[in-house]
Amino acid sequence: MSVQTIYAPTQAPELTEEQITQFERSGFLVLPGFLPDDLVARVKPEVDRWVDHGLRARAIAAVVDPENNGTPAVMELDMPAHGELLTHEPLLRVIGQLLGPRFVFHHMHSDRHAPDLPGKAWHHDYEQRVQSHRTHTMVHALHYLDGIDPQMAGLAVLPGSHREVAEKTARVHLGTEVLPGELFIEDLRPGSTVLLHSALFHARRAKPEYPGRPRYFVDASYCQAGRLWPPVKPYWREMLSRARELGLAGPGWPELFAERHFSDYAKPE
Repeated sequence: MSVQTIYAPTQAPELTEEQITQFERSGFLVLPGFLPDDLVARVKPEVDRWVDHGLRARAIAAVVDPENNGTPAVMELDMPAHGELLTHEPLLRVIGQLLGPRFVFHHMHSDRHAPDLPGKAWHHDYEQRVQSHRTHTMVHALHYLDGIDPQMAGLAVLPGSHREVAEKTARVHLGTEVLPGELFIEDLRPGSTVLLHSALFHARRAKPEYPGRPRYFVDASYCQAGRLWPPVKPYWREMLSRARELGLAGPGWPELFAERHFSDYAKPE
């Protein structure tokens, strides 16, 4: 597969039919330099604060042991530039082309990957308590604030694997090894975004032979309306309520933080 066929021109206000078809067929779309420089410049110091001040650690603790840790005082979307990134209008327009006009925010993660961070094995992120169908689409927007260069960990994707109905861990035993038919993305300019169908198998492949540099990474997921989606954070109601209080959704996206699209939280077994 040619990488160029899946790149969306950054000057285009909307995806073309060819790009939408490419996403449906391959399960991903690369948007090089999609984010404006000023937004990237404001998100990066918030990522540093999130990591260095222990906010990320507290958010993880609230998911791992919600009974003892409760709702974190600060969530990713509380940080102004992260909230802006989450509802970046060009991003929502593109996602709306892929999911339809009614979709809901699911969750957001923010991190600064250290150069020596181990890889992450093959997996997918489609939220379904029993993996049984793919009638509705969930999309993860992976934002690489500083881009990716060949001396950093890259993103491996397995085109077409989003059409399989499989458990998230169905390929985890393979680690991050090279798979037949994969595409490895290791060279993206700053502010690039990769849109993944959340059921697409992908892996973070580390490059321990290079010292590299930190990789600033934020991802957010969005779900097509029409079914109940299982939340992954025990404080999901508080998260959606906070987003509404902050007025993050504009008038064009009334469903973005609506609770009625979710089932009750259940702790993973």
